[in-house]
Amino acid sequence: MNAMSGLMLLDTPSLYYRAFYGVPDKVTAPDGTPVNAVRGLIDMIARLVADRSPERLVCCMDADWRPAFRVAALPSYKAHRVAGADAADGAAGGAGEETPDALEVQLPVIDAVLDAVGLARLGVPGYEADDVIGTLATAGRERGPVDVVTGDRDLFQLVDERGPVLVLYTARGIRNLEVLGEKEVAAKYGIPGRGYADYATLRGDPSDGLPGVPGVGDKTAATLITRFGSLAGLLEALDSDVREGLPAAARRKLEGARDYLAAAETVVRVVTDIDSPELRALDDDLPRAPRDPEALAELAERWGLNSPVERLLKALAGS
Repeated sequence: MNAMSGLMLLDTPSLYYRAFYGVPDKVTAPDGTPVNAVRGLIDMIARLVADRSPERLVCCMDADWRPAFRVAALPSYKAHRVAGADAADGAAGGAGEETPDALEVQLPVIDAVLDAVGLARLGVPGYEADDVIGTLATAGRERGPVDVVTGDRDLFQLVDERGPVLVLYTARGIRNLEVLGEKEVAAKYGIPGRGYADYATLRGDPSDGLPGVPGVGDKTAATLITRFGSLAGLLEALDSDVREGLPAAARRKLEGARDYLAAAETVVRVVTDIDSPELRALDDDLPRAPRDPEALAELAERWGLNSPVERLLKALAGS
């Protein structure tokens, strides 16, 4: 690929989940502990650094996978993912997302390895990784190109010709990244380049518990957003009793979904203006050598990670 980006933002949970399900579970540490997600993530980062040569990189994390402000707006948000409790208990800080046990034991190892290497790792209390990415991408584009690496289509809303901000979509794997900017999103979905959040709000997303507007599918959602430019423009046309491009059937569906549309905007729209001490203290320069070589060597030996760690260090040194 041999491209270059100024800032690379990793949707780290998306990547380690992909690694967990994509790398055989027989990959274990000397003591038998599964490390398939750890190895897979390290190799993903090594390839991304080698291929895209970022100057800065942040491993963005979920400090809260189901933030209270989104649940308050739409209680169904990710409710089906709450384990061992109903949605209300989950919203109140009870049971969390059901992470497979074989992955759960690897998360502290991932954190420790990233820290020993010296890669910036950032989660902000009360926010998802998406929001951290949205904030860093919005600020970062003023300094040059930004690559957002994710398997989550919600982040398509961040594409921006300024900078530019590109999404490196991992649906076909790190070796076959789909590079999406405004033009590519527009071509793929038939919507304005930055209109993905509005499109997704209308269409809905069952994986996140977003019902969408009943009777409005992909094609209708794309047509409406293209015709009126945005969800705000569409609702303004509805309020103004605009008839052209807004058939009676579509009007009835939208009128019946007013409460949902008002709530879903808060849920779907990625936060782009987090103000927190964690962000202000961030050092996102890409390390050329490990921050703590001794700790990294111990981790690599204990968890059987020598080969992937060597590949990552080689990529960092060559970047």
